[in-house]
Amino acid sequence: MGTPSSSGFYVSRAVALLLAGLVAALLLALVILAAFYGHCARIPPSALPGFWDSEAECSPPRRQKSTPTPTPGAGELAVTTTPRHERPPGPWDHLRLPPWLLPLHYDLELWPLLRPDKLPARSFLFFGRVNITVRCTVATVRLLLHSLFQDCEGAEVRGPLSPGTGNTTVGRVPVDKVWFALDTEYMVLELGEPLQPGSSYELQLSFSGVVFEDLKEGLFFSEYTDQGERRVLLASQLEPTFARFVFPCFDEPALKATFNITIIHHPSYVALSNMPKLGQSEKEDVNGSKWTVTTFSTTPHMPTYLVAFVICDYDHVNRTERGKEIRIWARKDAIASGNADFALNITGPTFSFLEDLFNISYSLPKTDIIALPSFDNHAMENWGLMVFDESVLLLEPKDLLTGKKTLIANIVSHEIAHQWFGNLVTMNWWNNVWLKEGFASYFEYEVINYFNPKFPRNEVFFSNILRHVLREDHTLVTRAVAMKMENFKTSEIVELFDMFTYSKGASMARMLSSFLNKHLFVSALKSYLNTFSYSNAEQDDLWRHFQMAIDDQSTVTLPAKVKNIMDSWTQQSGFPVITLNVSTGIMKQEPFYLEKVKNQTLLTNNGTWIVPILWIKNGTTQSSVWLDQSSKVFPEMQVSDSDHDWVILNLNMTGYYRVNYDKLGWKKLSQLLEKDPKAIPIIHRLQLIDDAFFLSKNNYIEIETALELTKYLAEEDEIIVWHTVLVNLVTKDLVSDVKNSDLYPLLKKYLLKRLYSIWNIYVTIIRENVLVLQDDYLALISLEKLFGTVCWLGLEDCLQLSKELFAKWVDHPENEIPYPIKEVVLCYGIALGSDKEWDILLNIYTNTTTEEEKLQLIYAMSCSKDPWILNRYMEYAISASPFTSNETNIIEVVAASDVGWYVAKDFLVNNWQAVSERYGTQSLINLIYTIGRAITTDIQIEELQQFFSNVLEEDQRIKVHTKLQTIKNENLKNNKRRDRMAEWLRRNT
Repeated sequence: MGTPSSSGFYVSRAVALLLAGLVAALLLALVILAAFYGHCARIPPSALPGFWDSEAECSPPRRQKSTPTPTPGAGELAVTTTPRHERPPGPWDHLRLPPWLLPLHYDLELWPLLRPDKLPARSFLFFGRVNITVRCTVATVRLLLHSLFQDCEGAEVRGPLSPGTGNTTVGRVPVDKVWFALDTEYMVLELGEPLQPGSSYELQLSFSGVVFEDLKEGLFFSEYTDQGERRVLLASQLEPTFARFVFPCFDEPALKATFNITIIHHPSYVALSNMPKLGQSEKEDVNGSKWTVTTFSTTPHMPTYLVAFVICDYDHVNRTERGKEIRIWARKDAIASGNADFALNITGPTFSFLEDLFNISYSLPKTDIIALPSFDNHAMENWGLMVFDESVLLLEPKDLLTGKKTLIANIVSHEIAHQWFGNLVTMNWWNNVWLKEGFASYFEYEVINYFNPKFPRNEVFFSNILRHVLREDHTLVTRAVAMKMENFKTSEIVELFDMFTYSKGASMARMLSSFLNKHLFVSALKSYLNTFSYSNAEQDDLWRHFQMAIDDQSTVTLPAKVKNIMDSWTQQSGFPVITLNVSTGIMKQEPFYLEKVKNQTLLTNNGTWIVPILWIKNGTTQSSVWLDQSSKVFPEMQVSDSDHDWVILNLNMTGYYRVNYDKLGWKKLSQLLEKDPKAIPIIHRLQLIDDAFFLSKNNYIEIETALELTKYLAEEDEIIVWHTVLVNLVTKDLVSDVKNSDLYPLLKKYLLKRLYSIWNIYVTIIRENVLVLQDDYLALISLEKLFGTVCWLGLEDCLQLSKELFAKWVDHPENEIPYPIKEVVLCYGIALGSDKEWDILLNIYTNTTTEEEKLQLIYAMSCSKDPWILNRYMEYAISASPFTSNETNIIEVVAASDVGWYVAKDFLVNNWQAVSERYGTQSLINLIYTIGRAITTDIQIEELQQFFSNVLEEDQRIKVHTKLQTIKNENLKNNKRRDRMAEWLRRNT
């Protein structure tokens, strides 16, 4: 599946708001579906009168002769739903399927009733038939398959099959009853006689279901506009456990089978699936309407979650790579505008690079990649039919300054890497999903680096991946990469697709590659992929192949077996803090804790890690060592009193840990930065700043130690280093209400003096030719923070430039604001303007169609410094005009600003009922937290709760009080931190 935003891609405020809106919409859809699900185990049309548009749309297709029918003489097939409390204990109570049947092959036919002349309102029916060839391993009179939200219309079991005669049936097993265990998502077939071990059978099932709009689970449809017309398409998302939403199946990753897929669709649409089209024919439904029947070639052995379908009215561009066709499908407007060309041009070479790297050819004869109008997962690696959200696949030829080329290249490379990691070799169970997502995330950067040799690979990996996941990974709080338990709930499987699976998984692969070498790393992976092709593997299988590669050579030696080393990282949560005393050479490791307290490590039983230590001394790379115990002495790491003697651990930040030093170690590094900053590589200037501020925030070192590292910054000309400084120093918790404290003028004076040089470099570029930054990815992801901070600090040049760019854009929209700073410019254009500029932005908002730009404008309009304008803004919001979407809570956006904090507080007190109706009760609680973000006393908490006492229920009041107490304690801690920073700044400004 595609990389989540938390994995490290740069996400602006506008995109973050957009993602939040999408999540809210999805949650709403799930609530609706859950309510529907609770009343209706299966979904026959008769159960929901009026739910679909018309009788005709719900009419089942004319059954063919091969469609299953109830067993002769048995009457109508009994199909029921049996709640847990009404059924005896049995295998249907467990998450995993019993090992009685092994699927070998599916013949699957789907008929979604989608017509271009009658676009659906909320949903529409689909019908299907599936014949599943299975091999019986244990005699049984009960068959369990996964099935959810389906009506079973017929079921037969044919067999045993005769292998000597082309698997023709030689009998039939009576089906007495079909029932559904909803809580565990099973369809259960009760048979009249047992199946025999060693024999093969064919399960023949007919079923129906519902396609919902934009649910993004199972089959779904999306509306869009193309060539000025409203259109609709159907697509699928079956990972991880949504194949059962579409057809009865054995929906586990280890139960691979081949598939013959048939899709019946309207003649004006094209149907796509995993394999190339095999043929087409025509059929009529009961109303005489003609439909096209498209059949596809047989797939390789693959799990159900990789099955894919699309029915659409799209156009495509194509090319051939090594004799295999690649097609990018998108809206006709987008194809005509050349928006798919970039993705097409990088797809083929990426396939070729990975084929050559692994020495394994891509298995399928074609690749289709389709850009959906909206797809919550960003992308999905279905074998032969990859699905993308169009925002991460399509690129306007003029779109040179968004960093989007790198984003698209990353995600395309990630999904293509899955063709080997996940599709060819699949994890045995979801607890090891990192085996595909982690390695796909790692190799997306290898692909980018291969095609862009000058790409700053370490700095990009740190900025996009490592920095984010290290901030979220905490001992005893987060989870391990590889889960030991297998019997978590089905709903919990989706939760495994998080930043630990992707980003920590990629970091594990990167660390493994670094302490071996690239040749050994790739050699072991080749062996692993070859051995388990078209099959399944577990984590231990991967370690075994790495161990084989180690044992076959003598250059690289390890302190333990690969399994022991890597299990110490993948099977426990958190990461270690490595502390080096440069005077004694003593190195120790301890688990990282949020807000460490004295002797905290003695309170847990957390194990140690086997830590690879790659390091440099005096600028020279040293031989790697291992810290395989809690403490160890490394005499070679001792340093003298000489200014030229220094040590940095974790070369290129390839190890998944933070580094701490004793006072002398930190002092030497801060002095070196002041004397000769370029003596320390860029990646380690990033590392020192990030580690020091993070460790100081969590009580490992003093804040003054981190601040000492910033003295040299007037000489720092790398914007990515400045970005790391600013995201650590100018943080929301630190600068909240900072303008009302002593810290702001001190921080302003200190930073502006050091920002002058880097600001002049980039403000000149912005004014003269901003396009020179189009290939400077680090600048593109760093510029917004630099520009925004300089304006926040009140530098007149920044404020004036914002006014100029805003005015030119308003007067002549073709004078586009450079994308990396657009959000900042819009904000200060409003902050420095009057109601005239605000009204102009509101008018632009009403005529804007793209959701991302709407969110940018919503945020910008909250930047006004005039209370009456902000009050009017919120009144517009609750009147629902012109803000017709509930995706963004405008009251929260206003409350997050300095002036808006006061205005929103009074507005909420006077309009809480309207706000609740507009945005929901939970929004009121969120607003209380936002408004209470600066509280530091119990009296303030009581006053705030008193304001909203008539809004909240009793349980909500208790919850809010607890949260506000937490906010108060955080603020008190931050105040102490601010006081110490202010005192240090007084001494050093």
